[in-house]
Amino acid sequence: MADATGDGGVGPATLVLGIETSCDETAAACVRGGTDVLSSVVSSQVELHARYGGVVPEIASRAHNELIIPVTARAMVEAGVEGDRVDAVAATTGPGLVGALLVGVSAAKALALAWDVPFVSVNHLEAHLYAAFLEDPELQLPMVVLLVSGGHTLLVLMEGHGRYRLLGQTLDDAAGEAFDKVARFLGLGYPGGPAIDRVAMEGDPEAIAFPRALMDGGLDFSFSGLKTAVVNHVRAHPDVSTADVAASFQAAVVDVLVAKARAAAQEVGAGALALGGGVAANSLLREQFLTACTEDGLHAFLPSRSMCTDNAAMIAAAGWYRLQREGPTPLDCGADPNLRLATF
Repeated sequence: MADATGDGGVGPATLVLGIETSCDETAAACVRGGTDVLSSVVSSQVELHARYGGVVPEIASRAHNELIIPVTARAMVEAGVEGDRVDAVAATTGPGLVGALLVGVSAAKALALAWDVPFVSVNHLEAHLYAAFLEDPELQLPMVVLLVSGGHTLLVLMEGHGRYRLLGQTLDDAAGEAFDKVARFLGLGYPGGPAIDRVAMEGDPEAIAFPRALMDGGLDFSFSGLKTAVVNHVRAHPDVSTADVAASFQAAVVDVLVAKARAAAQEVGAGALALGGGVAANSLLREQFLTACTEDGLHAFLPSRSMCTDNAAMIAAAGWYRLQREGPTPLDCGADPNLRLATF
């Protein structure tokens, strides 16, 4: 391992190569000191999966296998570094699609062995928390993070680096999953989030009074009933405007997300709220989230859209902090598709 601090430790000059293959993006990035992004390359598989209306695990795994070497090579070229400058290799070990995860984990371990540097296992959910620090290194803890993606909807209190408390989670469908299912039902294509976001701009968000589940019932979420309400309404009113349905559905999801996030910050006394995950790119969510934080006097962090989607820069950043706290991960660590965020 290169001496990144002058004394063999983990410091501002420590360069981590991150690799992300948990779902349908093959990504690699070089990040120095946990926050300085030297390169970030993402190869999306959206076109491969669009014809099926969702991610096909076998297709995703095969695509990762074909792309992992050229994507990693490009990330290193763009960063202007050779293998002997990399101080550690971090990879997503879960949660995600097991076949897809194995491609990235195997590549990362091989590179770590070849370069004689540490391998670092990274939880994909934890990495989304660290995406905020890549764009705002001065963020103060504790803060509440609303993590919304295709597979997860969580409210997490980040008290310190490596210290997380789960405040709320979805009891059924994740928000992103609901977007995909409703978009598929409405014939809007895949991925559903951006499709609904676009169509909703032409609709009336108050046209249909869709339910806001568990609005006054703690900090957990439920979106399955909302999805069913959309289906039932369209079947009962076949001539209804698709734009109005999309806008009303989106408003219902965002109202719940923002209300729960505000309640969580108030409950734990946090001074900051951050968004993370793919759904954080939604236009209405970003607008209402920022408005709520302003009204409540909270510091708001809205990630750039490139940092909302899965990427390897957040993996490298989380890997740097984990390496600093816990040291290298044993090479017998495997992929865990059901890996949970370690909380206290």
